[in-house]
Amino acid sequence: MTIPYSGGSMQNQAHTESAMRSASLHTGSAISYRGGELAGDLLIRLFQRLPLRMTVRLWNGDTLQVGAADAQARDSAFSLVFRTPEAVYSAVLGRDPLRLAEAYFRGDMDIEGDFFAALELKNHLQALRLSATERLGTVFSALRLRAVNADTRRMQWQQTPTHGRTVKAHSKAENRDAIHFHYDVSNEFYASWLDQAMVYSCAYFETPEADLDTAQNAKLDHICRKLRLQPGDEFLDIGCGWGALVIHAARHFGVHARGVTLSPQQLTLARERILAAGLEDRVSVELQDYRDLPGESVYDKISSVGMFEHVGLKNLPTYFSTVHRLLKPHGLFLNHGITHDSEGWRQSLSTDFINRYVFPDGQLDNVSNIQRVMERVRFEIADVEALRPHYALTLRHWVTRLESNRARALQFVNEATYRVWRLYMAACALEFESGHIGIYQILAGKRAPGSLPLPLTRRFMYP
Repeated sequence: MTIPYSGGSMQNQAHTESAMRSASLHTGSAISYRGGELAGDLLIRLFQRLPLRMTVRLWNGDTLQVGAADAQARDSAFSLVFRTPEAVYSAVLGRDPLRLAEAYFRGDMDIEGDFFAALELKNHLQALRLSATERLGTVFSALRLRAVNADTRRMQWQQTPTHGRTVKAHSKAENRDAIHFHYDVSNEFYASWLDQAMVYSCAYFETPEADLDTAQNAKLDHICRKLRLQPGDEFLDIGCGWGALVIHAARHFGVHARGVTLSPQQLTLARERILAAGLEDRVSVELQDYRDLPGESVYDKISSVGMFEHVGLKNLPTYFSTVHRLLKPHGLFLNHGITHDSEGWRQSLSTDFINRYVFPDGQLDNVSNIQRVMERVRFEIADVEALRPHYALTLRHWVTRLESNRARALQFVNEATYRVWRLYMAACALEFESGHIGIYQILAGKRAPGSLPLPLTRRFMYP
């Protein structure tokens, strides 16, 4: 994987590309912003406790060093570019905790160099504690910077990030709208950075060097083996995406597979791919909410991969009870989903970001609470596997592919949307690497007299 480099001629190339991106975001005539010295003073104050030296460039071309003054301090692997005074003073005066992210999405601020390293500035800004005198100084500088640009006409932006609708009850209508918001961006946009099978969930890397297509195919195999899929099994995949798992399970394990999704665009492409694979007699996909799935003891095996994060914590009993109802006695269920390192879904910078720009209905809990709900609806937990390092690798692959295919992606989404996804996936990679979030495959069975249909050892899970 290649992370953008910040030195030599590539830095000049990044500078040029950054300027081109900025030009593509703006309309209107050139504007002469004022207050470069005030902006520099403010940024020096904000980053004075940064444990490294960082280069900052302003809208007027001025470049300054902020952060550690110690000659032994290391230089940052990235630079920040502030294209408007507002991007600087709103860091102090703005009420929105995501104001710097918004500035990046709009193109008011840019990052040159190591994008992942730059995102770790979040930790510095969240931990920043200024004395009363320092706070007064920063506010005074910010107010002056805003005042000297008060008569400057604000640029009109062609593109701004879209906010998802607030989800409160996780009703069917809210979940449907949230799925449309996230998944119906564009099938072609997803195809520009996903693997060939278009698997939008954590891959399974047998070695760190494995490519994404190999790792995603290995994940599909791993799930099918865990579920002990057999020819003739009735198999349900809840939240089937573009159909990768149901197609794989039918083609390689001989099952009769059904998938459900709430995304019309996913449905259309999944059906096209099923038809192209010649599997329409064994595989079907429907537009359906999991709560509307009919019947009792219908399926031998059920999977849910990267879907239960949308359910809502208060709806988890309904979700798991529905799966339990649909399974035959001793039927197997694999739940593959993201978890948090603390209980519940508390408001924070990270949760606000996810719910505003990415997953309006997203909520996470810790893995022990998830298992507790499963056991309360009479599931027997058979196996739990942590895949956190795998998702960090997956996300870094996705970011690299998105950046490499930026021109193609921008044929289907605007610049602001591209930036939201780049930031979201890079930030998530860092969250998995830090351990703040994790991901688990939980294999469970529907309780009935006797033993679950599983071998005595875990060898069956591996080729």
